[in-house]
Amino acid sequence: MKRFSIVSIILIVVLTVLAACGPSAAPTPTPTPVPPTPTPVPPKQPPTSKPTEEAKPTEAAKEEPQLAPELNVFNWTDYIDEEVLTQYEETYGVKINYDTYASNEELLAKLQAGATGYDVIFPSDYMVTQMIELGLLAEIDLDNIPNFKDVMDMFKDPPFDPGNKYCVPYQWGTTGLGYHIPTFGDEVPDSWAYLFEPEYLKRYADKGVNVLDDQRELIGAALKYLGYSVNDTNEEHLYEARDLILKAKPYWKTFNSSDYDDTLLIPGEVVLSHGWSGDVFVAVWETYDEENDEPVWWYSIPKEGAVVWVDNMCIPASSTRKRTAEHFINYLLSPEVQAAITNYTYYASPSEAAKQYIDEEILNEPAIYPPDEVLSKLEWLEAVGDALRIYDQIWTEIKSQ
Repeated sequence: MKRFSIVSIILIVVLTVLAACGPSAAPTPTPTPVPPTPTPVPPKQPPTSKPTEEAKPTEAAKEEPQLAPELNVFNWTDYIDEEVLTQYEETYGVKINYDTYASNEELLAKLQAGATGYDVIFPSDYMVTQMIELGLLAEIDLDNIPNFKDVMDMFKDPPFDPGNKYCVPYQWGTTGLGYHIPTFGDEVPDSWAYLFEPEYLKRYADKGVNVLDDQRELIGAALKYLGYSVNDTNEEHLYEARDLILKAKPYWKTFNSSDYDDTLLIPGEVVLSHGWSGDVFVAVWETYDEENDEPVWWYSIPKEGAVVWVDNMCIPASSTRKRTAEHFINYLLSPEVQAAITNYTYYASPSEAAKQYIDEEILNEPAIYPPDEVLSKLEWLEAVGDALRIYDQIWTEIKSQ
């Protein structure tokens, strides 16, 4: 979830506009890319985390609502260009204390364990449903987020959050397979069989295979391959998926969903990876063979279908800086900032207005912005109700054997 920052000029424009106006009261692709030249990534800075009281806005934000001096943000690992945070801090005088997590379940566990200092979090669609049911999210005031008007219709009034009562979209993408082209040659891994069937795996397992360390994603991929919904709650189907996974597990090298692009794909530690679209495209551009003008990695959406997801910006119910959190969310949803984030992460933006600022190589890539015929085979992950107990049990078996 990374790279390709073009923020510097774009953000100056958007922040000037924001400061002056203030918020109102509110499948399978073929490897033929023409990629951009990646730009260096700024070094990561260690987060801090201590909530403080509200304070007066800075001179630059004189017309803004009264903002807190600090905001505690909890996001997925490497999922934003840090310059976006720096520009917000410098313009509005709000220090961003930034912390990260690697899975929705880690985020949920942290909040359920009593963490109360966070002001903005980024759960995926199905996790939003669970958090609403558990009373972990505060309602948002869309009047304080005027940039919501630019959100594509497919992300408005979603089934997991009717009326966008609690969250607004941040970035979206798909889950599929990243594959090493020198290993597979002209063969495109276009089926989940490449991840689950031993007769496939034994050909390249010695070179390394990674799967996402994510309960719903891995079980969902197995269910999809078997012809079921990624949200199946039938106990027999779930155990069938478990058996498929356990049969394939001896051929897998790693379970990694936090930094697999940096530590496994880019250095060539694996040749096939279950992965999120943007992470795989980080590896595509970071390893691109410029001398021969061809990619080393590419991404496919399996023909059986897969998961389409959206990560959302939400405010925990325990936040004491709700108005500042809404102001920050509105900033992240502005078209230029959304484009800067997409150009860095290689994930699609939910903002229609951002498209004019997104790099053409990204905007025109069907593996990032899938066509309708591919989208029709994709599913949202949804809460599975009482069947979550079975999912948890199966996941324990998978990880312990």
